[in-house]
Amino acid sequence: MKLYYSPGACSLGIHILLEEIGKPYELSPVALKEGAQHKPDYVAVNPKSKVPALDVGDGGKVLTEFTAIAAYLAAANPEAGLAPKDPLGMARAIEAVDYVTGTIHPHAFTRQFRPNLFSLREEDHPKTVEQARANAEKFFGVVEKVWAGDTWFLPQGYSIADAALFFVEYWQARRVGQPLPPKVDRHFKAMLERPAVKRALEQEGLPA
Repeated sequence: MKLYYSPGACSLGIHILLEEIGKPYELSPVALKEGAQHKPDYVAVNPKSKVPALDVGDGGKVLTEFTAIAAYLAAANPEAGLAPKDPLGMARAIEAVDYVTGTIHPHAFTRQFRPNLFSLREEDHPKTVEQARANAEKFFGVVEKVWAGDTWFLPQGYSIADAALFFVEYWQARRVGQPLPPKVDRHFKAMLERPAVKRALEQEGLPA
């Protein structure tokens, strides 16, 4: 397998899952800040021009979209225990991943990091960032409210939901420097203690 990633991007969650699985894989960095995602070589891999993308082998089959990749890794590696075995539990895991990738990521953080995508006028960028920060507080509040497990998000235990939550927690706590709600913060700190998380952060050159 080969993971196309950018250090500190949402692909960090998939990187963690690969480390949890423990099977051989390669890392192929994509320099997003330099626009490498739009270069022909990467567009040939992922026409969507974003990360993560996972080459699963077997003739160069590439999966895109965080939720799809996470679900595939869990299903293809059941021994790693990355997803609940019951249908409702799996649906809850996917539900959490989708909330992270479809709501928290774009509306709390892409708005902060790239306000030009949401406001055409530069003078409106500070308001866009302010709204994004308010969104982050609101969305993490929702996660706190619907928390169903103990240390991990789901009562069935550690899953793909935890790896997804970690990358937005990391952005909020480390990149933005804002506090997390109590349960979410406890989860963030527990994730930082997992060997797979430590290895992924080290490989991406990110502080713990």
